[in-house]
Amino acid sequence: MKKKFYILFTVILFAAAYVITRALYPAYANYFPLIGLVFLLDLYLWFSIRKRITEIHPIATYALASVYWLPFIIMLLMTALSFFHPVDAWARGWHTWLMGFVVIVYVSKLFAIIFLLMADLVKIIRHTVSFAGQKRRRTVLPAKKKISRSKFIQNIGLLGGGIILSGMIIGMVRWAYEFRIKQVSLPLKNLAVPFRNLKIVHISDLHLGSWTSQSAMEEAIRMINNLGPDLVVFTGDLVNFTTKEAIPFKDALSRIKAPYGTYAILGNHDYGDYIEWPSDGSKEKNFQDLLDLYKDIGWTLLRNSTRTITIEGKRLAITGVENWSMISRFHRYGNLKKAMNTQEEADLHILLSHDPTHFEYRVQQKRPDIAVTLSGHTHGFQFGLEFKSFRWSPAQYMYRYWAGLYSFATVDNFQHLYVNRGLGNIGYPGRIGILPEITLLTLRDHPG
Repeated sequence: MKKKFYILFTVILFAAAYVITRALYPAYANYFPLIGLVFLLDLYLWFSIRKRITEIHPIATYALASVYWLPFIIMLLMTALSFFHPVDAWARGWHTWLMGFVVIVYVSKLFAIIFLLMADLVKIIRHTVSFAGQKRRRTVLPAKKKISRSKFIQNIGLLGGGIILSGMIIGMVRWAYEFRIKQVSLPLKNLAVPFRNLKIVHISDLHLGSWTSQSAMEEAIRMINNLGPDLVVFTGDLVNFTTKEAIPFKDALSRIKAPYGTYAILGNHDYGDYIEWPSDGSKEKNFQDLLDLYKDIGWTLLRNSTRTITIEGKRLAITGVENWSMISRFHRYGNLKKAMNTQEEADLHILLSHDPTHFEYRVQQKRPDIAVTLSGHTHGFQFGLEFKSFRWSPAQYMYRYWAGLYSFATVDNFQHLYVNRGLGNIGYPGRIGILPEITLLTLRDHPG
């Protein structure tokens, strides 16, 4: 009876909160389905492990119960606080670490919940088979002791959840800034002599709102400059929500040096679309601040446009499109036709496009004149396994081209797509297996 009362009280409280939020802050009401789902999953797991917890000392029981529900309470408080104090105004470290704590706990809980659901399914099947057998025999059997979950499946889920929790904590404190340099050769037929061995450093997805270490940024810049690039390209997502996130890093970013310049494009996070703005004017000002910041740090921002670099009489066209994705929840601001119309004749074309689905649906085979496309966006899911002969990440179930180099032979030459794994992170402030990347691309002449 007590349990039913708590559930009924919670449902009424949740419904009242939804009605009030819908009336006062309609944009935030969209969070309620997710919060409700998280609560139901939390409740399911809690009822599954509560018996184990209550068997220990009462003080330890209350302590463990508090720890169990703490992530949900933090999530509620962060959501409620964002109504009155916008996320972009929060102290960077607090927001990053609190959000990271919530994410790693719920990923671990989800793993355990999946196995507990499997155990319940086994239980239902066993009950069904037992009931059907009794009906066929038309015999009333003595009442059996209630069938419990499969202890093996349950323990695997709980143990696995604990391992995932430990691994994700290590990923936050150890691997978030464990930068890796990937050296990649791009073979091209009849490559003009001035472009042979041209070195391009490719970075992507800085997500500066998630960085908690200024020294880590300084180290990344040092590594980039030590590679001696001829030019540097950045393929979008400078920030998470607002331009203010980038201000503390202006000086560091302005120290990236390359003889032929640094070129950048916008990613889906750069438009300010993931935060509630008090007015259209404030959103427009934020975007203008971003454009001004790029000028201040000396990077050339390409917005559906092309810049041509002349090296010893040969012309290299760098084309940049705004964000374009085949996935419907991401905006399509990119216009490749417009971007290409702004260029003159060139001996080599390189395209910067944040989302690799743009290459898949608009460039591959359709634009053989574009020899190299550079993208980011996927982060390699910030989680996976990568070996010489095997690699895996959940990103591959969402994106056909999710990390690294993809090469395709055309009638006259090759088309290359390189998907950078990102230098920063978002959501989960860490990395496991898929480490933050600085790519050194070298153009090579293919003898064929």
